[in-house]
Amino acid sequence: MLRNTTTGYGLVAIAFHWTMAILMLGMVAFGLYMTSLDQSDPSLYPLYQLHKSIGLVVLTLAVLRLAWRFVNPSPKLPEGMAPVERLAAHLGHAGLYGLILLLPFSGWLMVSASPWGIPTYVFGLFQVPHLPVPAALGDKATAEALLKQVHEIAAWTLLALVAAHAAAALKHHFIARDDTLRRMVSTAPARADI
Repeated sequence: MLRNTTTGYGLVAIAFHWTMAILMLGMVAFGLYMTSLDQSDPSLYPLYQLHKSIGLVVLTLAVLRLAWRFVNPSPKLPEGMAPVERLAAHLGHAGLYGLILLLPFSGWLMVSASPWGIPTYVFGLFQVPHLPVPAALGDKATAEALLKQVHEIAAWTLLALVAAHAAAALKHHFIARDDTLRRMVSTAPARADI
């Protein structure tokens, strides 16, 4: 089944979920690794180009994922969830969606604001133009520094939300014993013994 149902996720949503999870966590780790290196080392150039290339892939996938979710709504939350849990689930998902857009977009804006003007080549195949940086952010160096902070805070916030998201999924699986986790790893119908 490709599309979601009222009780489970389809293959497209499952593929988007796990692909984005791997890419986003990998990009945060990659970014931490790059920033731990000596920033004057010229060998960092290909690492930054790769990071920017994957970031643009992530941004494209994020837009596609949101479009898919818009035309293919998520299954209902499990019965018996307390109102505060439902609110937390909705806010957590909104935060994750916001961050999968904010992280690559803020990175693209940061690169665009850089006084260095280094172009972005997606996997060495084509150049992506810089975005116009709002004048309200100040001169290029100030804008770049501000956008770097936004990018870093968003990355750490993403890690915190992913940890909470994973903990909630495990709570549903092992404590509430409902289908929440199972339906994100398989399109098979839920077991009757739950």
